[in-house]
Amino acid sequence: MTKANIQKLPADRCELGEGPHYDRSSDSAWWFDIVGKALFEHRFATGQTFGHPLPRMASLVARIDDRRQLLAMEDGIYLRRLADGSLSLLAPLEADKPANRSNDGRVHPSGRLWIGTMGKNAEWQAGAIYWFDGRNIRTLFRKITIPNSICFSPDGRTGYFADTAANIVWRVALDPSTGLPVGEPETFLEAKDLPLGGYFDGSVTDADGLLWNAAWGGGSVSGFAPDSTLVRTFEVPAAQTSCPCFVGQRLDCMLVTSAWQGYTDAARAADPGAGFTYLIDGDFRGKPDAAFLLADEIQQTG
Repeated sequence: MTKANIQKLPADRCELGEGPHYDRSSDSAWWFDIVGKALFEHRFATGQTFGHPLPRMASLVARIDDRRQLLAMEDGIYLRRLADGSLSLLAPLEADKPANRSNDGRVHPSGRLWIGTMGKNAEWQAGAIYWFDGRNIRTLFRKITIPNSICFSPDGRTGYFADTAANIVWRVALDPSTGLPVGEPETFLEAKDLPLGGYFDGSVTDADGLLWNAAWGGGSVSGFAPDSTLVRTFEVPAAQTSCPCFVGQRLDCMLVTSAWQGYTDAARAADPGAGFTYLIDGDFRGKPDAAFLLADEIQQTG
């Protein structure tokens, strides 16, 4: 276990905190309360946190440019304008499955999006993982129950994803120019690899290619080398840690979301840190989140 300075950010407690993203240009972190239908924005320069209500559940936010963000919501992929928070639909996502919603996702270094879906009640194998380039959506992997840990090696040649229900993280070879798979997935991590137990939830990779995973039920974030070796573990004061991202101008800190979803009143009292968002000063070697690149025809009219 690695000792580090861990602080709680000044933000509302989330029932299901998820999907953190850091915009280096504005020195701001963004994350969601999926169930609470809210997008949070923390400005490091002032230490202020703002909550932006959403009309439906959402789980992913990514930078496009200084004016726009990409949001994955329960019924589609949207453009969000920073000036007023207005949303415009880019593409429907499983429009024929209203019982599903978006979950974990991340932008590949090529600028294309991977986004996972799942049943709103985590129905068995109801979800999938998709690829999106601003124009086309392709199905990558089917029969996923709870898609998580979507992230990529720094060179874009390896993709990672998990099914939390199966408690396995897979890796797959990718075309670095598109983020599309060029091989079949193979097992990268299994339940036995989690040092404090729990389930593989969200992950992010750093500049050295280490995969940092938040363990749901394990109250921790652990770094794994490309050969699956455990490198470091940080304990977090919330059992249901959900997803990490690197923040700060040097990308040497880590923001970690958490949740109290599924807790009884007694469980919430026993885990008072659950649902808050934390900052770990762990001297990380992070890498910036990739921006989403819109298809040329959309960029010209956007």
